[in-house]
Amino acid sequence: MDIPVKKYDVVIVGAGLAGCAAAREAKMAGLEVVVLTKLHPLRSHSGAAQGGINAALSDEDSIDSHIFDTVKGSDYLGDQDAIELMCSKAPETIRWMEGMGAVFSRDDQGKIAQRPFGGQSFPRACYAKDRTGLTLLQTIFEQANREGVEFLDEWYMSDILYEDGKVSGVIAYDIRDSSPKVFNAKVVLLATGGYGRSFKVNSNAHANTGDALAVVARHGLPLKDMEFVQFHPTGIAGSGVLISEAARGEGGKLFNSLGERFMEKYAPNKLELASRDVVSRAITLEILAGRGVGENKDSIHIDLTHLGKDLIMSKLPELRDLAITFLGQDMIEEPILISATAHYSMGGIPVTKEGNVKMNIMHDTVEGLYAAGECACVSIHGANRLGANSVLEALFFGRYVGQSIIRDIVNIDLKEIEPHDVKESLKKIERVKTSNGDERVPTLRSELQESMTENAGVFRTQETLQNQKNIIKDLQKRYKNIQIDDHSRIYNTDLQEALELGHLIDFSAFIVEGALDRKESRGAHHREDFPERDDEHFLKHTMAYMDKSGNVSIEHMEVVMGKYEPEARTY
Repeated sequence: MDIPVKKYDVVIVGAGLAGCAAAREAKMAGLEVVVLTKLHPLRSHSGAAQGGINAALSDEDSIDSHIFDTVKGSDYLGDQDAIELMCSKAPETIRWMEGMGAVFSRDDQGKIAQRPFGGQSFPRACYAKDRTGLTLLQTIFEQANREGVEFLDEWYMSDILYEDGKVSGVIAYDIRDSSPKVFNAKVVLLATGGYGRSFKVNSNAHANTGDALAVVARHGLPLKDMEFVQFHPTGIAGSGVLISEAARGEGGKLFNSLGERFMEKYAPNKLELASRDVVSRAITLEILAGRGVGENKDSIHIDLTHLGKDLIMSKLPELRDLAITFLGQDMIEEPILISATAHYSMGGIPVTKEGNVKMNIMHDTVEGLYAAGECACVSIHGANRLGANSVLEALFFGRYVGQSIIRDIVNIDLKEIEPHDVKESLKKIERVKTSNGDERVPTLRSELQESMTENAGVFRTQETLQNQKNIIKDLQKRYKNIQIDDHSRIYNTDLQEALELGHLIDFSAFIVEGALDRKESRGAHHREDFPERDDEHFLKHTMAYMDKSGNVSIEHMEVVMGKYEPEARTY
C-alpha cells in the first residue's frame, strides 16, 4: 500500500507539559512542528499532578538547599550536574509560567503560596489549590496553540524510523480510522510519560503504557535505571487513584489499626513528610504486620479531620471529591483509607541534559532523537523522586530541550523516507491485527499487572524477581498467540490495547532485570535479601539492552557526582 508522507522539522510525540513546552519553543523559532498524541492534550497525565511544583522562592529557602534535598532524595544516584541545572532554573520557570497566565494560589502577602512536601527542608511547592498540574497544562497548551503549533490528537505512534544512529521520523496511525502515515522529520522528541500501568494498583492514566520506551528498546537502544519505580504512599485504597502529598503537606496524619501514628517509628524527625520511598515502605510494613485497617486490613488511615472544613475546601477540594467518589468517605468528617500505589518512573530513555538520546555508556547520542519528561531519564531523580520535582522537570526540561533542538537542527539533514523504509513497521501492526491465536489481551494484561505488583513491587527478593522474570518470558511467548475481536478500522481500541500490551510486557522485563542485577536497597528499590545500600558496588546507573529474542543484558554507567558525597539518608 502507498502510505502518505508528511514532512516537518520537528515531530513531538506526547502533549503533556514537556511536549507542549518544547513545541512552543520550537514553533516560536520558526520551525515546522507537529505534536502527535493518543488523546486530547488536556487529557494528558500531566494534568493529574495535584500538589505543586518546586522552586526556592522564599527568603529562608535557597537553591543550594533545593539541590541538596534532591540529591539526598535520590539516594545519591541523581546526576548532580543535571540536578543543579534544574534547581537553579526553578524560580525562573515559575516566573515564566506565571507570565504566561498560570494562576497560582497566594499567601496573605499576595506572594505565590508554598506548601511543605516530603523530603524538603523548606515549604517549596508552589501550588494552585490541589489542581496544579491541570492549571499548568491548560496554560502551556493554550500558549503553544496561540503560537500556531499543530496538534494531532487521537494519533498513535507505532514506531520510530531509525537506522545507523539516526532518526528520520515516526510512523503513526489515526485512531479514528486506523490509517497509517509517515511523519518524516529532522528531529523527533519523545514525551510520552511514565510506565506505571505495568502494576495492578497504580495512579497512572490508562494512556501511560510506556510506548516510547518499548519502541526505543526494540531498536537495540538502552533504557536506564528502570528498576526504580516510585510507589506513592497515599493512593485511594483499592483503586490507586492519588491522594496528593499535599494532604500530608497540609498536616495529614497516618494511623494504623491500633490508632498509632506509626511514622514516629520510621522517620521521627520528618514523620509523614519523609521521602516517598520511606513512607511507602512504612505503610506496607504496617499492613504486612497485621496493623492495617479497612475490611481486608490492607489499608491505612490518613486523618485530615483536624484541619477543618475551611482549609480542606480552600486547599484540598479535589482530594475531598475523589475520596467521596471512590470511597464514599468525606475527609472533613472521618479518616480515609489509603495504601501505596505505583506512581512514577525514575528510569526511562537515557538522555543528556540537552535531551539527546544516548546510545551507550560512552554517551554517544542518536542524531535527531530527543526525549523529555517522565519517559526520559536525565537522572534528576536517581533512585527516588521528591514530590513536586516532576512537574518542574517536565516544564523546565521540555523548554530546555526545545531550545536544544533549535540550536541543533541547523546541522541535521532531513533523510527522505522511501516506502521500503516503513514496510517492516507496518507489518508489525498487521501481524497484531490479523493474529488468530487463543490468548486474550485483557487476560495477559491482568496477569502481568498482578504478578508485577506481587513480585516486583515495594519489596523484592531474588526469588520473587526470578519468578517474575519467568512469568514475563512466558507472557512474551503467549503474546505472539493473541487474538483481537475487533477487525474494523474505526476506533479499533482492541488493536491499540494489543499494541500497548506488547509495550507493557517488554519494558517490564527491563524493570525486573535491573532489579535482579541491583543487589542492594536504594531509594524506591528495596531488596529484602540485600537491605543495605551498597555504594561500593552499586553507586552507578543501570543501562539495559534488549536483543531480538527479548533477552535483557545490563551494563553500568558512572553517576555524575558533585559537592555532595553519599551519606546515610535519614529523615
